[in-house]
Amino acid sequence: MRLIKDVGEWFDFRLKLGKPIREAMGHPVPRNTASWAYVFGSASLTVMMLQFVTGICLALVYVPSADGAWNSLQTLNHQQAFGWFIRALHGWGSNFMVALVIVHMVQVFLFGAFKFPRELTWIVGVFLLLMTLGMAFTGQVLRFDQDAYWGLGIGASVMGRFPLIGPKLVHLMLGGPIIAGETLSRFFAIHVFIIPSMLMAFVGVHLLMVLKLGINDWPMPGRVVKRETYLKEYHELTQKDGVPFFPDAFRKDLIFSGLIVIALVLCAAIKGPIGPGGQPDPTVVQAIPRPDFFFLWAFSALALLPANLETPLLIVAPVIVVGFLVAFPLISGTGEKSWLRRPIAVITMLLALVILAALTQLGVSSPWSPVMDAWSSAPVPQKLLEGCTALERQGAVVFQGMQCRNCHSLGGEGGQRGPALDAVATRLTEDQLIRQVLQGRGNMPAYGKNLSPPETTALVAFLRTLRPAGRPKARDASLLSARPAPPNEIDESKR
Repeated sequence: MRLIKDVGEWFDFRLKLGKPIREAMGHPVPRNTASWAYVFGSASLTVMMLQFVTGICLALVYVPSADGAWNSLQTLNHQQAFGWFIRALHGWGSNFMVALVIVHMVQVFLFGAFKFPRELTWIVGVFLLLMTLGMAFTGQVLRFDQDAYWGLGIGASVMGRFPLIGPKLVHLMLGGPIIAGETLSRFFAIHVFIIPSMLMAFVGVHLLMVLKLGINDWPMPGRVVKRETYLKEYHELTQKDGVPFFPDAFRKDLIFSGLIVIALVLCAAIKGPIGPGGQPDPTVVQAIPRPDFFFLWAFSALALLPANLETPLLIVAPVIVVGFLVAFPLISGTGEKSWLRRPIAVITMLLALVILAALTQLGVSSPWSPVMDAWSSAPVPQKLLEGCTALERQGAVVFQGMQCRNCHSLGGEGGQRGPALDAVATRLTEDQLIRQVLQGRGNMPAYGKNLSPPETTALVAFLRTLRPAGRPKARDASLLSARPAPPNEIDESKR
């Protein structure tokens, strides 16, 4: 003990941290505030620290590449010692953290802790909630299974709806025009470096304001917040009926945080890690992606929105909600704190919670599957269908339904993963097109199991019409050397 004390004094003499720490731990808080109703913030901080530790352990094994991500998670689940348990702690810890932050925000709202002089504390808390949700979303993407792949496609579709800057936002989000290895590397950097750094900075500011402004007093009915007198009244309250944060309030925080950690460990041990599901396969266009639990409400809301309202609400609603949360303490920074004297606030909060719970339940059971159409939602240019036969038009329908334009552009619109198809008929023969569609090659997956023979025939017939005017179709050179092309074939090439 003497050695520990000497080492501690050696460091304290040079760092000068002992006095600030003692002042922080011993600062007085109102006696009623040292209660079980004020433990959710500290529990959120505890789970966040656990997320950092488990995240570092996972990052030592995880491979942020399109080929290695899914396999590295399989290694963690089945080969790495306790890898499955660390994944389970990290995955379920994300759920616990989101839930605790939301409960903490609800408690702060109902207790009026956003009012003067704690307006900025609330605003920082709003951004902490957004960053927590961002961590949850990016973490789901890093699983890179079917749900993550198509869920990311939904996110890209939402971003792409922004006028003017939509395509640039999608390119920034995905690291290119498609979901690929660059996408995973980008989300890995966001999840491991950018958001955690911002979280630590904002949490530091949040805790500093809590220490400097004090923990919110118990919302007594009739105790009205006035800018002119509140600070004096709060100081008198802590002097008259206050207790030191340590050990009185700290004890409850410690017990509750310990119970949360125990519950998280039991949940991880019993339920195991979350995913990954099947490997991401862009050919499975009828996938039914479901986000993690805390985003199920948004999944249901998108399913229920009328098509003509999707874009306006997706763009406008989040901005309005976040703007309202940020501006709320500036608008209602004084007056009653007690929920007993704020019926409109209580009803609003209950209504919001009921709606979120109902939408989440629908997200669990809803059979709805989003249409992953991206650029394919744009119709095939009419000029490409002029003069086409019934079979070729049917091929255009197959082309649209299989979402070929997610990877190939046509008429200047579409993905850039594969080559543009405007002149594909001049490059590939009919046999080569059939082989490419059925067997795939390079970055293109094989669609042999996804297309029936009639669909393949129709699709290839449509692709054979895609060529600039005046340029002949590609033909097999071996056949041309064996015999001259018959007149009808020559005429066909000029059509």
